Amino acid sequence: MFALSEFCIFDRFFDKDKDLKRKFVTNLGLLILLNLLVKPFWMFGIDRGVQNAVGSADYGLYFALFNFSLILNILLDLGITNYNNRNIAMHNQLLSKHLSNVVVLKLLLAVVYAVVCFTVAFIIGYDSRQLYLLIFLVFNQFLLSFIMYLRSNLSALHLFRTDSIISVLDRFIMIAICSILLWGNLFSEPLRIEWFVYAQSIAYVITAVVAFLIVFLKLEFFSFHYDRTFFIVFLKQSYPFALLILLMAFYNRIDSVMLERMLPDGKEEAGVYAQSFRVLDAASMFAYLFAGLLLPIFSKLIKNREPVSDILN
Repeated sequence: MFALSEFCIFDRFFDKDKDLKRKFVTNLGLLILLNLLVKPFWMFGIDRGVQNAVGSADYGLYFALFNFSLILNILLDLGITNYNNRNIAMHNQLLSKHLSNVVVLKLLLAVVYAVVCFTVAFIIGYDSRQLYLLIFLVFNQFLLSFIMYLRSNLSALHLFRTDSIISVLDRFIMIAICSILLWGNLFSEPLRIEWFVYAQSIAYVITAVVAFLIVFLKLEFFSFHYDRTFFIVFLKQSYPFALLILLMAFYNRIDSVMLERMLPDGKEEAGVYAQSFRVLDAASMFAYLFAGLLLPIFSKLIKNREPVSDILN
């Protein structure tokens, strides 16, 4: 009887282990497939096409401003997304409570982020056109941060297929809009970099609404809730993730900002730099996809006190 019981327990564990590996492999395959279908065309077809259409100077101006907004993006998140992904994966029942508080927290952080961005922009001497573009780029960064937070809930709930689709939805919409702008011949005047930024805003708004509705359907309750104690505790727990993201953002993104500010023809040089950086960005995509999928799976295994090495064998 004892031996049979032990065998049954082992058999259930083995089946569970196989199911986890199958889930990991199939969802990783779907994630990579969708990204291979969408993102290379976005990078080398649309993004490169826009640069060729508007010229290196205008694109370099956009690229430097985009990276400037991205470096300070940590103020929008402060490690919330990565911590939330791990925490909700361990404790699914906290989704409704956390979402009600974190949405308010992210709105408050958005105000702080905008104030810091424009303060620094004034200090380093951005002109009126740069400030105008920065308004939309700051708005886009807020939307992108919100989308990433919503996606962290989807992957934490192991809704990997839904998360995979949301991960490329914004790019898919941008491809549709920018394809019309580039090759539709609908306008007599040439493409302007402002139109490219507007297209991003439209795509992010649609994606954020879709992602929120999907997460909303998984909630037991939702209400905007201001809880100062929750905010402080949550940010204390997430600050190690914030520090990591901040350092990596400076390491990866500050080059183009420095080129645009320091050189006499900085806009053109930043545009030339963007051509090479695009290749690096594409190459690093797969490592990010692996990490994003493994974090909630490992968190769930750790919470259940199961060995994480099993999924790698």
